[in-house]
Amino acid sequence: MDISDAIKKGDKILKKNGIKTYKLDCEILMSQVFKKNRTDLILNSCTNLSDKQITLFNDLIEQRSKKKPVAYLIGRKDFWKYEFKVTKDVLIPRPDTEILVEQTLKITNHKSRLKILDIGTGSGCILLTILKERKGYCGTGIDICKKTLDICRVNVKNLNLINRIRLFKSDVDNFKYGKYDLIISNPPYIKKFDLKYLEKDIYDYEPKSALDGGLDGLFQIKKVIFNSSRLIKKNGILILEIAFNQTYIVKKILKENGYFIRDVVKDLAKNNRCIISIKK
Repeated sequence: MDISDAIKKGDKILKKNGIKTYKLDCEILMSQVFKKNRTDLILNSCTNLSDKQITLFNDLIEQRSKKKPVAYLIGRKDFWKYEFKVTKDVLIPRPDTEILVEQTLKITNHKSRLKILDIGTGSGCILLTILKERKGYCGTGIDICKKTLDICRVNVKNLNLINRIRLFKSDVDNFKYGKYDLIISNPPYIKKFDLKYLEKDIYDYEPKSALDGGLDGLFQIKKVIFNSSRLIKKNGILILEIAFNQTYIVKKILKENGYFIRDVVKDLAKNNRCIISIKK
């Protein structure tokens, strides 16, 4: 069986199982098996696969047909201009989350040095991307999960940022190190009883701890805002990712904790996604 025939077979299986991006997913999974990029697949579409390669590809297609995310199947995900290692222990980076990076770079464009804290750093995609884009910045990332931090450390090493970042296994309630110019966070903000309505790709595979925002979806957001008040410098910037329907209440919580609302930024679908505030 050659590459072209294998992809066509995979296409049919994924399409039958309701995978909307079946063609793209097949090509990515074949790239993983063939160890070439998608352009090379086209140029080598008549190349025959070994029995081992066919078995591996069929296994990946079977797992994807059960809705396991492609990022977990290949162990990586592109974010901004960089590639991040991901496993089932970290939330898969989303394009909408790039808004936090974009806004940070825009707001701090005039700054040559900055101390940044990332609360719930996960794979490190937000903080590490900012550090790659701004050579004079240094960062601190905290997360409650050791396995998550292990993945983040791999990304730190791969992006050559070891000397500009510190990582701590800590809940934000117990974190007491330093004062920061800017704090960023993409905290869990989905209501506990709404989790079951998420797409199967997400609900069955991504870590619940990175999604569950408590009964009202605000539990972790409140913790981040409250604790940021003691960790941020005066006139420091707090950038939060939120759910589209949390704007009013999160703005209210921020104001109650001494923040001035600078901006609310929309995501790719034109929904409110990011709140930027300044500590008075």
